[in-house]
Amino acid sequence: MQISAERQPIQNLNVDALIALLFEGEKDTRFGAAPLQDSGEVTGKAQEFTLLHGVPGFAARRVLLAGAGKRDKFDSAALRTVSAAAIRFLKSKSVKKVAWALEPPCDSAECAAAAVEGAILGAYEPDRYQTSADKKSIEAFSVVASGTPANFDEAVNRGRILGESQNFARDLANEPANKLTPLKIAEAAHKIAAEFGLACDVLEQPQMESMGMGALLGVSQGSAEPPALIVLKYQPTGKSDGQPHLGLVGKGVTFDTGGISIKPADGMEKMKYDMSGGATMIAAMRAIAQLKPAIPISAYIPCVENMPGSRAQRPGDIVTALSGKTIEVINTDAEGRLILADALEYAKRQGCTHLVDAATLTGAIVVALGHLNVGLFANNDAMRDRVLSAAKVEGERMWAMPLEDDYKDYLKSAFADLANVGGRWGGAITAAIFLKEFAGDTPWVHLDIAGTAWLDDSKPYAAKGPTGVAVRTLVRLATDWQ
Repeated sequence: MQISAERQPIQNLNVDALIALLFEGEKDTRFGAAPLQDSGEVTGKAQEFTLLHGVPGFAARRVLLAGAGKRDKFDSAALRTVSAAAIRFLKSKSVKKVAWALEPPCDSAECAAAAVEGAILGAYEPDRYQTSADKKSIEAFSVVASGTPANFDEAVNRGRILGESQNFARDLANEPANKLTPLKIAEAAHKIAAEFGLACDVLEQPQMESMGMGALLGVSQGSAEPPALIVLKYQPTGKSDGQPHLGLVGKGVTFDTGGISIKPADGMEKMKYDMSGGATMIAAMRAIAQLKPAIPISAYIPCVENMPGSRAQRPGDIVTALSGKTIEVINTDAEGRLILADALEYAKRQGCTHLVDAATLTGAIVVALGHLNVGLFANNDAMRDRVLSAAKVEGERMWAMPLEDDYKDYLKSAFADLANVGGRWGGAITAAIFLKEFAGDTPWVHLDIAGTAWLDDSKPYAAKGPTGVAVRTLVRLATDWQ
């Protein structure tokens, strides 16, 4: 989709459709819709769409009145959702060229970026492997301001970068496991690094063995596909000595059968998305490389396939992590925390002073929070607040969960330093407590995205499948770092 910023009266726009907001309980006399409002046919409720043809005084062939809900509850996050839903509505009508009218109360640079992000996210379809020729798409989207909002062009470009990067994460997460192995993710990371000027290194199995990454290698040993630990690095211009170094760690399990503790067959096909945390980190680095924040940032993506082969690790096995801690593997389906343990330790050794990990880690977080909020765990209040603030600006819902040390009692093992699972109760918390052991004293946030990284059904504003959750939050965290 071609994205542009324009400054001209909306009446002059020669497009297939012009999108204009309509607020609940307010009359809009510009487009001749007053009779429809008077009759109650048009109300302005959120995501209510009314398509008008040949509106007098407007060059646009159609005007889409996009319901925005109550004015006092409308913000850039709501705008992003309306923009996405409007694009999906118009795409179904075979519209090709669309313009968004940037008007009060949401006419800031932040709103311009959100409109673009919403359009790009709404246009996404997970149909790469469908051979049908009848694929509808929007070709061009412009944000139009009649005035001159500050940083308008920059904001539109930022929205394009974020939207495209989030969709990149969705594309990766949507790849089937026979197409996207650990080494194929490494190839994708190399391509991103070359295109956008990042440093990229990939640790392969012999290097990990020599370093002692026993937790990660224990997970991968049942698969014929070799593991990979991808490292992407962004370095700002100028000296960075003494600056914070942000480390982004993402779970990259390209397919998760559960190993010997095998999962039920129902729904297992979705386990291709178990590398969504890793996809999020690669996508975030794609955006960071273009937006150029002031601090150095590195991403660490441990990639494995968790299979029940003849060499697979067994319940009861004890592995030694890179940190030197020993782990009793009670359940081989709790593999994500094992690979993250070694990646977190490696990130610290590489000089990261602050850490954020993202992982489709537990079904327990879905029980606790459903599919609406990311579960957020932190060992540092200031770091927690930084991430929550970034998430709020970007309209990604996250909920801070408890992480008291007492929960570590659930992970006691008679045979090793700790067990990899803690039983039935508080599963998302005990998983985070496990990771906390490897984050140590480094300020750290863990994002459990198991309930939010995939949509089981399409929504008016999003297609079924991967969501790319947390990309925008992490980029905001990086670019706003003070």
